[in-house]
Amino acid sequence: MEQLISILKYDPDAGFVFTHYLFWLFYGVVLLGNAILYKKSVLRNAFLFLASIFFYYKAGGYYFFLLLFSTLVDYSIGLGIGHAHKKTTRKVLLILSLMVNLGVLAYFKYSYFIADIIHQTLDVNIEVVNYFTVFTNALFNTEIDAARIILPVGISFFTFQTISYSVDVYRGRIEPVKNILDFGFYVSFFPQLVAGPIVRAWEFIPQLHQKYALSEKRFWWAVWLIMGGLFKKMVISDYLSVNLVDRVFDAPMMYSGVELLMGAYAYALQIYCDFSGYTDIAIGVALILGFKLPNNFNLPYVATSVTDFWRRWHISLSSWLRDYLYIPLGGSRKGTVRRGVNLMITMLLGGLWHGAGWLFIIWGVLHGLALLIEKVLFGMFKKAGLRVPKFIGFLITFHFIVLTWIVFRSPDLETLQLFFIRLKTAFSLYDLKLLFDSYSNVLIVLFIGFMLHWLPSELERLIKIKLIKANIVIKMILVIAFGVIIYQFSLMDIKPFIYFRF
Repeated sequence: MEQLISILKYDPDAGFVFTHYLFWLFYGVVLLGNAILYKKSVLRNAFLFLASIFFYYKAGGYYFFLLLFSTLVDYSIGLGIGHAHKKTTRKVLLILSLMVNLGVLAYFKYSYFIADIIHQTLDVNIEVVNYFTVFTNALFNTEIDAARIILPVGISFFTFQTISYSVDVYRGRIEPVKNILDFGFYVSFFPQLVAGPIVRAWEFIPQLHQKYALSEKRFWWAVWLIMGGLFKKMVISDYLSVNLVDRVFDAPMMYSGVELLMGAYAYALQIYCDFSGYTDIAIGVALILGFKLPNNFNLPYVATSVTDFWRRWHISLSSWLRDYLYIPLGGSRKGTVRRGVNLMITMLLGGLWHGAGWLFIIWGVLHGLALLIEKVLFGMFKKAGLRVPKFIGFLITFHFIVLTWIVFRSPDLETLQLFFIRLKTAFSLYDLKLLFDSYSNVLIVLFIGFMLHWLPSELERLIKIKLIKANIVIKMILVIAFGVIIYQFSLMDIKPFIYFRF
């Protein structure tokens, strides 16, 4: 009994995520409940909503109250916008939604950053207090440290999700959700709650009361997504992180230029496999429960331009920034200069969305500049009747992305400077045999990871079809084989998903 209670309690060190066995025990219980209630959509949705709240409690502790607060606020505001007849009233309610959501996000995510800027510019010290923790301590008689603000897991994702709902209701794209359990389920659906994809209400809520259907093909497609996602995360991403990336980025002066360069390419693969792996698992887990989530990645490292990259990378965020920031600012409708300003604002805020720090801002500005330069150059090329060969575009784009990932991954400005200084001053060609002897396993994992990513799309599609249509015995053998490989890698240090920090 005590062991069961300890499992149900929040443990900040347990890591209640896709890579932990407790999550799959939880998912088994959810599948059982879903199987019992699948014919009664109202009861099923209520059950899944409660399961999602429990999941967030296990993943983020008492911050699940923050999730409930966000749900209640935007549910009420959505109803208010839907019932208001005056445009002024509707606009005031929308502004209220933006102020509450962005205010909560700014408080938890940017308080220290803002306080530091004020201190640096005005020499004024601001004491940052976690008032949510003060409230929690008073309510539950806990003794959590109120002097430190801990970022609630997934706050950037569910905040953008609820904002998109309020804006879409205001624009008349969707009707306000009448049932608060339906809306709460939409906001808190556990597979994508803490790291996306960011789901729009108009594409998810209509699924809530559709008849549950899970074909054999869809089931196996979900299984391969889950297995592939776990392979990306635990076999490729975590291995590269532990055996190369963390070392070279934390102490660049201890490594040669060649090792730093390897670390940069390894991080490009690590962050892709980590984030897209999470998304693949989330989509597969949701699919078995009867819900379709949007695709969040489409082979980003085959992009032939930075514009193309952002059509392929974190698609739910890039499309969100386009629809709710770039286009409302004026998009490309108000001339070249205004388009450039809009691009820079969008990408700067996109960088800031990832974290409160100057390096994230620099990363966003670099992408904004690249997009702006592309627009100008491509416009000139088009007028001159010229086109950039796709392979040249791919090479330039890929290496620009790797370069900006160095900025994104570096822990601070000083380490970033040391990284580039060391890359320049300590770069010399290694003896290939010595390099392979020192980093043989890392190089093999790098090769496998990039080759899988650059697999011709037609061949990848054919393999997926063959896997889905394969004999059940072959499928089970492959699942067991994947499971053994993943388990073996799980015995080493498992890293938290990178985008949990955002």
